[in-house]
Amino acid sequence: MKIKILLTLSVLLTQTTFAIDSEKIGDILLLAIPSTVYGTTLYLDDDEGQNQFHKSFATNAAITYGLKYSVNRTRPNGEKHSFPSGHTSATFQSAAFVHKRYGLDYSIPAYLGAIFVGYSRIKADEHHNSNVLAGAVIGTLSSFYFTTNYKQLEIKPIAMNSGYGIGISSRW
Repeated sequence: MKIKILLTLSVLLTQTTFAIDSEKIGDILLLAIPSTVYGTTLYLDDDEGQNQFHKSFATNAAITYGLKYSVNRTRPNGEKHSFPSGHTSATFQSAAFVHKRYGLDYSIPAYLGAIFVGYSRIKADEHHNSNVLAGAVIGTLSSFYFTTNYKQLEIKPIAMNSGYGIGISSRW
């Protein structure tokens, strides 16, 4: 419930900016989505999730910027370092983190925001379609590789010399 509230608030807060052009909205979402997602791990005291977010965020950034400077594809507007889209990879990394850690239902607002970021980068002539697609794939895979499900209730079998049992633990 806490996660839904935080993610919904982040989307609602960014909706007030729709009078601004799509590139600026994409730039705002670039900051809002990862900040909200990481803020959620802090709010939930999810230390394991924070560690997983750090790993996926750093991996995503290293791969994205490594490719930007090694491939050096020209942007549609003539500038350098087009492939892959860093905006798109960062927002999809965050959306995929929520998906894998907390579930698909909680990630839908973040995925919608990430899709809009990709659209805004194409519309602003900052990226080709393939740049945005590559950024989305890199961001998603970096989170899916490092992130595990957040379990509120854990039930495990226990085997001891004197017999067997069930262990139940909960986080709140």
